[in-house]
Amino acid sequence: MTDSKYFTTTKKGEIFELKAELNSDKKEKKKEAVKKVIASMTVGKDVSALFPDVVNCMQTDNLELKKLVYLYLMNYAKSQPDMAIMAVNTFVKDCEDPNPLIRALAVRTMGCIRVDKITEYLCEPLRKCLKDEDPYVRKTAAVCVAKLHDINAQLVEDQGFLDTLKDLISDSNPMVVANAVAALSEIAESHPSSNLLDLNPQSINKLLTALNECTEWGQIFILDCLANYMPKDDREAQSICERVTPRLSHANSAVVLSAVKVLMKFMEMLSKDLDYYGTLLKKLAPPLVTLLSAEPELQYVALRNINLIVQKRPEILKHEMKVFFVKYNDPIYVKLEKLDIMIRLASQANIAQVLAELKEYATEVDVDFVRKAVRAIGRCAIKVEQSAERCVSTLLDLIQTKVNYVVQEAIVVIKDIFRKYPNKYESVIATLCENLDSLDEPEARAAMIWIVGEYAERIDNADELLESFLEGFHDESTQVQLQLLTAIVKLFLKKPTETQELVQQVLSLATQDSDNPDLRDRGYIYWRLLSTDPVAAKEVVLAEKPLISEETDLIEPTLLDELICHIGTLASVYHKPPGAFVEGGRGVVHKSLPPRTGSSESAESPDAAPAGVPAADQPSVIPTQGDLLGDLLNLDLGPPVSGPPVATSSVQMGAVDLLGGGLDSLMGGGSGGFAPAPGTAVPSNTGAPLGSGLGDLFDLTGGVGTLSGSYVAPKTVWLPAMKAKGLEISGTFSRQVGSISMDLVLTNKALQVMSDFAIQFNRNSFGLAPAAPLQVHAPLAPNQSVEISLPLNTVGSVMKMDPLNNLQVAVKNNIDVFYFSTLYPLHILFVEDGKMERQMFLATWKDIPNENETQFQIKDCSLNADSVSSKLQGSNIFTIAKRNVEGQDMLYQSLKLTNGIWVLAELRIQPSNPSFTLSLKCRAPEVSQYVYQAYETILKN
Repeated sequence: MTDSKYFTTTKKGEIFELKAELNSDKKEKKKEAVKKVIASMTVGKDVSALFPDVVNCMQTDNLELKKLVYLYLMNYAKSQPDMAIMAVNTFVKDCEDPNPLIRALAVRTMGCIRVDKITEYLCEPLRKCLKDEDPYVRKTAAVCVAKLHDINAQLVEDQGFLDTLKDLISDSNPMVVANAVAALSEIAESHPSSNLLDLNPQSINKLLTALNECTEWGQIFILDCLANYMPKDDREAQSICERVTPRLSHANSAVVLSAVKVLMKFMEMLSKDLDYYGTLLKKLAPPLVTLLSAEPELQYVALRNINLIVQKRPEILKHEMKVFFVKYNDPIYVKLEKLDIMIRLASQANIAQVLAELKEYATEVDVDFVRKAVRAIGRCAIKVEQSAERCVSTLLDLIQTKVNYVVQEAIVVIKDIFRKYPNKYESVIATLCENLDSLDEPEARAAMIWIVGEYAERIDNADELLESFLEGFHDESTQVQLQLLTAIVKLFLKKPTETQELVQQVLSLATQDSDNPDLRDRGYIYWRLLSTDPVAAKEVVLAEKPLISEETDLIEPTLLDELICHIGTLASVYHKPPGAFVEGGRGVVHKSLPPRTGSSESAESPDAAPAGVPAADQPSVIPTQGDLLGDLLNLDLGPPVSGPPVATSSVQMGAVDLLGGGLDSLMGGGSGGFAPAPGTAVPSNTGAPLGSGLGDLFDLTGGVGTLSGSYVAPKTVWLPAMKAKGLEISGTFSRQVGSISMDLVLTNKALQVMSDFAIQFNRNSFGLAPAAPLQVHAPLAPNQSVEISLPLNTVGSVMKMDPLNNLQVAVKNNIDVFYFSTLYPLHILFVEDGKMERQMFLATWKDIPNENETQFQIKDCSLNADSVSSKLQGSNIFTIAKRNVEGQDMLYQSLKLTNGIWVLAELRIQPSNPSFTLSLKCRAPEVSQYVYQAYETILKN
């Protein structure tokens, strides 16, 4: 008979009957009763009243019955924590059962009972199981540690389970190794700062050995762990790649993608001149192609990952174009992804093939797919110049089909082709104008209007065409309205006599009759330009346009490098870093590719230092792999030398705030003053607020490089005498008028004289290095101390440390060499010229993406805004502006690190509340945590 009988109910006092059956003396009857209880629980009935009776059934040798009772226990332990304690004795007994399956079952259930009261009773059984002779029990216990850490992290650390887990990485059984790695990775993810997976060449070797023998999911855990390792040189990277490559032929697609991730990451370290590099590229193509023969859902995931790989290294799949041709029965989501990759791989060699395919796709029935295919033809024209002519004629053939959505898409892409190849294909404009009446989508209408405005001098009836759009001006979308405004102004500048009425009509529609601030502002700017200086207007509006770049939809390089580190995870499908979609307390670790090594890379890698510039002079120390926009903050933006006079328009402007928006009122001193028109020259050193009558309110520094020194922490013992054969070193760091020093006290607690002192630093995040030798003028006698101030500079070798402000130091004397590490406070790196101009602060704050903003709370601080401001200024954190919003004081501050990284801050202070809110924005978000610590240290001392 099947199990369905357990789900049918005999309505008569069900709970009471089950209770009686559970307490029956017959084993079979008990087992049947427990099955009925589990069935009721499965369909959502509350059977928690039977808790004591079910727990009594735990004392059994029958494995099936024990599993069922444990299942019940996991479900109800949370709602009945006091009762759950009754089961603890059974766990303890089961963990010593001769049958390894029962021992493992007990451990697994212990991990799933998330009740604080019970956890401490489980430590002893867990400790025994971690050292069990049976590998099945050990691997289950390893996962249990991670579960227990999630409930009570402190307990796990105090009991020393983490060290036991680390020892399991050297276990003889590959499955135990894989589970230990999985558990440690899980714990490390929730505590990014802890260095749990302390990988070194020896442990990597053990992982690679286990990789060949464990199950597929175990292999994924190990590969993901390898991907977080940073090899010390290219030889080690190559040897790891060689041992990971066989995983590419695995049947499980997740293993393949994890292996691809490791190889993509370590390829960064291999020189392109190596034979092995070429071999590796060839080996990566077949597994990726194989993934595309799986079912559609897997294909989609594979295609999203391939999209990233192709952007990073197109050479891997450049000969595999045919695999990405669309099949008639592919689902739409696969078709669109394939299309995207086809364009990325298009080159002069395969363009004919690609265009033939795309033309075919443009006649399909699926509207979305057809649209994308037409766009793809345009993108090919822009990418491969030799094919542009062929692409344009293909687009014209498609326009002749008169299919509405095809025509609209074609016009949108032809506009881009005009921008890429000016004065080449304008002969087709006549054909485009014929289809003007059929355009009903905003993007197509805007594109057509742009074409008419841009080539007005070649179109005889340009004014009539634009006038026809003007009739329903207020019903158009914003995109079309903005484009129409600009096009008519262009037309007026090219044919002023015929179009004066038209331009006045559009300007009044845009300014007086419109609610849209973008449209109004653009209208006013054109109105001012035309009424004050038509020559300037011509130069601005009809300026030479830059050619559009080949691929505009490429992922920004820094983000791409981060996503490559997440291949095979959800981030690679969303094309967003985990921080963008993972919420909650889990620390999302920011990953980046290893820096490129040697070889002829410098010629083609945009991140390499220009020849002749020493590496230390490169402004970005924290490897953020270059930003497309360039770090705006590193540009030395002085004021314009001679700006045009402020336009005094004959148009009644009223109080138009052209910049309108949040922080902008800062610039006017927060009291309703207006910013001057763009281009007004402001002398650089006055620091006077722009256009405000509030005098020198903001200029708190009165110049750069104030002489007050920054906060100096009291000295602490860095190297105890016990560890250094009698030499005790204590010290602190200080910054005075632009120079950093390490203030040391050396004490001789040995019985012999010490001499010949020297000091050396390991490479560190900010290139800190001694600027002079360590000078101890006389030998140090026993029980004697000497104070030394060692000057430091920041031109040493750079290597990203964890934590970022970690400094490893070696001190030598006539006895031995001693090593210690210490954390330096980040504020010793805040430079004296860290006061940013207000306008630049504003522009930069807006330009830094919101995901780079971090918020912190500074608790128990009872200073007022002015004291905070002057205290922070002593440590080179400069207040640029202060506002009062609804009784809160808001301080806007900037600081600059020795390596040119700027950090912008907003500090909110409520007079009655001792907690301040600090928001930090920075292009290298890794430093924010340490800047916050500096704020806290300075304000609380």
